[in-house]
Amino acid sequence: MSGRPNLSPRAQKTALLGMLGGVALALSFLESLIPGMPGLPPGAKPGFSNIAVMAAAAHLGLPGSLCIMLLKAGYALLSRGASAGFMSLSGGVLSMAVMLLLLRGRRNPFGAVGAGILCALAHNLGQLLAAWALTGTSAILGYAPLLMLFALLTGIATGAVYGAVSPYCNRIFPSLPK
Repeated sequence: MSGRPNLSPRAQKTALLGMLGGVALALSFLESLIPGMPGLPPGAKPGFSNIAVMAAAAHLGLPGSLCIMLLKAGYALLSRGASAGFMSLSGGVLSMAVMLLLLRGRRNPFGAVGAGILCALAHNLGQLLAAWALTGTSAILGYAPLLMLFALLTGIATGAVYGAVSPYCNRIFPSLPK
């Protein structure tokens, strides 16, 4: 006997969803403590909480990743207001779509770091489009080059962390369908 309870796949998915939700909220809160970075738009953060969405996309598919992404957007809405909630949702939807395409499939040609970069780029694109919609001015797109560089750097970090923790998720929840 291994000492582990014999949980059904549904119970395992529920447990993983709860843990990833807690991680996403904790990382979102910690990111909110980071002061604004010079030269970046207000509210630009590293996006470490997206690691939880990446894990949900890989291990739980659309329903799980959607729950975590909506939880993050809801937290932004409640803690920073409607604009932040809309920005989080807009970036989250595009980023999650990229995650599902790359991480849920059998083969990810870009690896964890490449997926992290592409997801960060998609997230920033979604947020730029949301900011454009909110402000009504295309001048906001002037932030695009700086945000793309920021996405490259933060995507490397989030992808590397996701790549490091993903094998542990596989070991903890071995019976979940991949």
